Parts: sequence; C-alpha cells; structure tokens
Amino acid sequence: MELPESLKTIYYCYPEGKKKALTMSYDDGYEADRTLVAIFNRFGVRGTFNINAGNRHQEQRQKRIQLDELSTLYAGHEIAAHSYTHPTIARIPRTERVRQVLLDRIALEKAVGSPVRGFAYPNGSYNRQIQELLPALGISYARIATRGHHDFFLPENPFAWEATCHHNHNLLEDAERFLSQKRADALMYVWGHSFEFTDAGNWSLMEDFCKMVGKRDDIWYATNGEIIDWMAVNEALVFAADGSFVYNPSSCDAWLTVDGNTVRVPGGKQTAL
Repeated sequence: MELPESLKTIYYCYPEGKKKALTMSYDDGYEADRTLVAIFNRFGVRGTFNINAGNRHQEQRQKRIQLDELSTLYAGHEIAAHSYTHPTIARIPRTERVRQVLLDRIALEKAVGSPVRGFAYPNGSYNRQIQELLPALGISYARIATRGHHDFFLPENPFAWEATCHHNHNLLEDAERFLSQKRADALMYVWGHSFEFTDAGNWSLMEDFCKMVGKRDDIWYATNGEIIDWMAVNEALVFAADGSFVYNPSSCDAWLTVDGNTVRVPGGKQTAL
C-alpha cells in the first residue's frame, strides 16, 4: 500500500473560515434585558436568554419581560428554558424536575413559535441524574453557573457547559486574551443577569466589552444553540482514511482549514480535500 508522504493538517473552523466565536447567556428575563439587547444589537453580538415562564409577576423586586414580548425583544437571539418557577432543581422530586422543564418549554414555545432546546440550571443546581434526564425532555445543552474557567474551549459535556466568565470576573482581561487567540475553534462564552449592571451602575462595562469584540470580521457571533448545532455537524463528518475527501451527511454546511486553507463542505455533499 502506498502511503502519503505527509499528513494533511485539518482543523474544524467556524462558518466562513472564522477561527473565533463569541456567545452570551443571560438569565431570568429581567426588564434590564431591554438595555442589554440594545447594546448587543448595536455591536452585532448575539446570545441566549434563559427564561422562567412561570416567574413573570410584576410585583417581584426586579420586573420581568412578559411572554408576549419575547419574540420581538429577543429577535435574532435565542430563547432557552430556565425551569418554570426557578426552584433549586437538585432538591426537588424527579417528577417535578420533568414538570419544571416541560412546562417552561411549552409556555416559551407558544410565546416564540420555535423550538426551545437549551437550558440553564436555576440557582446553579444540577447533578448527574438531571443531566441524564434533559435529553429525553428535548433539551440539547445546559449551562452551569460558575465564575468560569477563563479559557476559550468548547464544552466536553454540553449538559455541564461552563462559561469562560461571568461578566463581573475579568471580562475585559479575558476579552483581550480572546482576541489574540490563533487556534481554529476559540470560543468566548459570557454569562450573567442584566439587573446586575443596573444594581452596580456599571453598564459601561458591557458597552466597553461589546465595543472591543463586536463588529469584527474574524468572529462568529452565535447563540448557545448554534454552537451546539455546529459541533453536531462537525461530529457527523465522515473523512476518507487518507484524508483525500470528506462527506457531510448533514443538511448544513461545515467549514475546515486544510493545510491553512479554508474549505467549505456543503451539506449533503462529498468534498475533495
């Protein structure tokens, strides 16, 4: 058998050959989201908003966006579940966990008219049993609540997805390091609650961050769900043993770098490398 003299260097990359991606994740649907979404939209930043459909009572300390406004306010972003009433979910019975997720999905899908596939664990509460339950409830990924790992890698376990950072922990410093990344799949993921900017009087922090990272040709601005879908498309690719071609069984395009060159792999097609 004739062997190739050298192996090709093949990496996954983001759409159009971009090597960096940015995604945001904000919880509870507070009215301060109006300001946050306006900042995101001004700089082309996109993200996921995790909503408790059962917690829309205006007498609460921080007022919430109502369900009939979700589809307009968050247009261009993603709506994800956050449980129906925000319990500490690891401490409630299994049957109530099921109800909390499904009731939230049902209400949110009626409001936005599209599938709700993401989840953020309420109060940061989760365990292995909950992770194993979520796929059967139509959930594709779930975010945990921590200060973050301050790195730029993709999730090994989409049901225990840890962000790069909370916006109150080294946001601008992490952003500077992110912009200098050279690898083909760097991901910066920021999470928080919009009311925290109002309480701290530091909306300028998010303004400065979005000015720094927004409207750049080398960054893919994605929702949490789009990152997960991109990973699934890559996982489905079938490569020739000698690296001479790749078959994409998905209906979505994939993107690779091959020996430093960007290659588009159309959905449903076989592409020479």
